[in-house]
Amino acid sequence: MFALTVNKLRRSRHRAVVAIDDSEDLFVLPRPLRRAVRFFVSLGTGRIYIPAHTGTVSAIAFLAATGFYGMSLGGHTQTVAQATTAAAGFAIEDVKVSGNEQTSEIEILQLLGLDGTTSLVALDVDAARQKIANLPWVENVEVRKVYPRAIEVKLKEKAAYGIWQHGSELSVIEKGGKIIAPLRDNKFASLPLFVGRDAETAAASVVDEFADWPDLRGHVKAFVRIAGRRWDLYLDSGIVIKLPEDGVQGALARLAKMNKEENLLARDIAAVDFRLEDRTAIELTPEAAERRQAAVDARTKALKKAGQDT
Repeated sequence: MFALTVNKLRRSRHRAVVAIDDSEDLFVLPRPLRRAVRFFVSLGTGRIYIPAHTGTVSAIAFLAATGFYGMSLGGHTQTVAQATTAAAGFAIEDVKVSGNEQTSEIEILQLLGLDGTTSLVALDVDAARQKIANLPWVENVEVRKVYPRAIEVKLKEKAAYGIWQHGSELSVIEKGGKIIAPLRDNKFASLPLFVGRDAETAAASVVDEFADWPDLRGHVKAFVRIAGRRWDLYLDSGIVIKLPEDGVQGALARLAKMNKEENLLARDIAAVDFRLEDRTAIELTPEAAERRQAAVDARTKALKKAGQDT
């Protein structure tokens, strides 16, 4: 074995000098273990003071850590947090919704999943915001916690621009042509109606053409897209205005002039065709056509009779 001899002469101020005999049989602990050994030796000899109840506190902490770990593995952390914080006085009791005209508060409450015991602390605001943002009329939304028991939901909704008829379906659209939601009632009856393939994407451009002709725009009930290239305007009087593919401004100027000089839109006509730049064709209604034909026949007859008399 080995023996340690301490040089007592240099003991007072200097580190003890250790003389080692039988160096071949010497066993030295690794450095990391030396502190542990010294700690346990000091603990055993009573040189380290341990406060009262340390063992109890340590046991509780260990059990709590074990419990949290088990909840995490079992996926019950959220449930326990909900119950604990709700019982502590953070149950949600008030939801303040603002900025909603087309979005109902009931839809928002359902998406939040509030049941009277939902905790404000444990509520996932980002998840709630994402759910509400998926509602058809919502452009953007802000969800904020107001401690201790309230939530604020601020919405900005999309602006309805028109109604698009595609087949038998009617949809409310934005200015850019994106569908907001199906049309369910007559709430948007005052909006312009766009009919036909690609009519929703070209809607804004044709309405912009009427910037200088607000009086004419007021008579238009529907914009019908023809072959994805041009428009027919259906007026409130029943007259159809056939616009050209190009030169819409020129056609509207001619229409405004004819209406001012001849009160065209009040006449008994079925359609006005502006598709040809150098001429305007007017189609009469069947009744007006019959009256006109009768008048022509009467005139022809009168001329024949006058010729015979002479």
